[in-house]
Amino acid sequence: MFPYIEIFGRSIGLFQIMLLCGIFSSGIYACLTAIKFNLDYTDVIIFILLLSVGAIIGSYLLYILVNYRKIIFIFNNINAFKNILGVLQYIFSGSVFYGGLLGGIFTGYILIKKNNVYQKYVDIIFASIPLFHFFGRIGCFLGGCCFGISCKFGLMFTNNPIPEANGITRFPVQLLEAFFNISLFFLLNHLLNKGKFKNNLLYVYLIIYAIGRFFIEFLRGDEFRGIWFYLSTSQVISILIVLTVLIKIFIIRKRNKIIN
Repeated sequence: MFPYIEIFGRSIGLFQIMLLCGIFSSGIYACLTAIKFNLDYTDVIIFILLLSVGAIIGSYLLYILVNYRKIIFIFNNINAFKNILGVLQYIFSGSVFYGGLLGGIFTGYILIKKNNVYQKYVDIIFASIPLFHFFGRIGCFLGGCCFGISCKFGLMFTNNPIPEANGITRFPVQLLEAFFNISLFFLLNHLLNKGKFKNNLLYVYLIIYAIGRFFIEFLRGDEFRGIWFYLSTSQVISILIVLTVLIKIFIIRKRNKIIN
C-alpha cells in the first residue's frame, strides 16, 4: 500500500492519480466510441462534464448522509474549528461512489428531458463507467481506504492513514472490485459493439453492478460506509436499485405488449 509518492519534494496521493487515470481513460474511450458510431464526440465531452457535476455533488451528499455523526460533532464542537475552510474540509473529507452514480443518473435524466440529443450517448457513458471505477478501486487499494475484512490470507497494511487498518492481514477487496469492474467494462463494451440492449445498457450495468457490489460488500472491513440493519449503505442501495430496475423493465415490457 503506497498512499503517496514524492515528486520534486512534494507528496502526491496515488488515489488522486488513479482517479485522473480513470477520468482520462474513460473519457478517451467514450470519445473514440462516439466517433466509431459516427456521433459527435464534442457532445460526449459536454455530456460527461455536466454529468460529472451531478456525480460530484451526489457523492459528497451521500457521504455526509452516511456520516451524519460528523455533522452532529461539528455543531457540538463548532469552536474547535478555526475557520470555515476547516469545517468544510472535515465535512467533505470523503465521497461515496453510489452517491456519485445516482447523482449522475439524476443529472442525465434532467439533461435528456431538456435536450433529447444526449439520449444517444447514454449507452456509451454507462459502458465507460466501470473503466473509470476500475482505476478508482486501484486508487482505493493504494490509498488504503475501503479495506477488506481480516482473514488468514491477504495483505497487511503498516502505514495506512486509517489506523485500524494496520497490523491485520486483510482481504484485498479493492482489487477484487477492480477486477469485477474491468470485467464488467469488457462485457458492456462487447454488448455495445454488437448493438445488443440498445438504449438499455443502463439497466444491464445497474443490475450486474448492484448484484456484484452487494456480495463484495460482505468482504469489506471498514465501517465508514455505514451499517443499516446488518447491511451496509451500499447493500441497501444495491437492493433498491435491483428492485427499481426490475419494476422499470416490467413496466416497459407491459407497455410494449399493449402497443403490439
